[in-house]
Amino acid sequence: MSVTEMFSYIQGSLSADQDVREEIRKVVQTLEQAAREILTVLQSVHQPSGFKEIPSKCAKARELFCTVRTQLGELKTKFPVEQYYRFHEHWRFVLQRLAFLAAFVVYLETETLVVREEVAKILGIQVVREKGFHLDVEDYLAGVLIMASELSRLAVNSVTAGDYTRPLRISNFINELDSGFRLLNLKNDPLRKRYDGLKYDVKKIEEVVYDLSIRGLAKDAGDK
Repeated sequence: MSVTEMFSYIQGSLSADQDVREEIRKVVQTLEQAAREILTVLQSVHQPSGFKEIPSKCAKARELFCTVRTQLGELKTKFPVEQYYRFHEHWRFVLQRLAFLAAFVVYLETETLVVREEVAKILGIQVVREKGFHLDVEDYLAGVLIMASELSRLAVNSVTAGDYTRPLRISNFINELDSGFRLLNLKNDPLRKRYDGLKYDVKKIEEVVYDLSIRGLAKDAGDK
């Protein structure tokens, strides 16, 4: 093979790779739009009247996840299954956002932490790497940490809405979450930095609970 032929072959490979990446980017853009629509629905729970609408908003969000499952199904046809991590950077952020949204929906419905298997089920993807397009454990953890920030905001808005027991329940939940993350040896720099933000979420919620306590508004967290 001559030098010219070799570089022509390389150019062909580069062009093919760029074509794959462009197809992936197109699908990711539709996923980002779907994530924004779900977030818009869920953001309404922060309004004073939003707590009464939690069941209907969660139901609407779950309907929108049907679109997400379709789009993710399309995404995994755009590249060879064994090259997941080669292109992972393209959908990593939106997948973390979708994991957050799924976790937030489940929390609003049950006030519990969603497991990775359930998030994968909501998104219509796999958990085990060998089975194909899957929810990487670090993407799941990043989504959970994003949810923690959302819950700190919810704790503040709960007080504004006159719901004084919800911040106590959120505080208990976030403290358990923080204890769980302390068990992990996080070496992923972005994930580690996001975990550092959890400390501020814990402090913010503790300040809300303290304020309720000194005002005599705090009740048993088990009262609903």
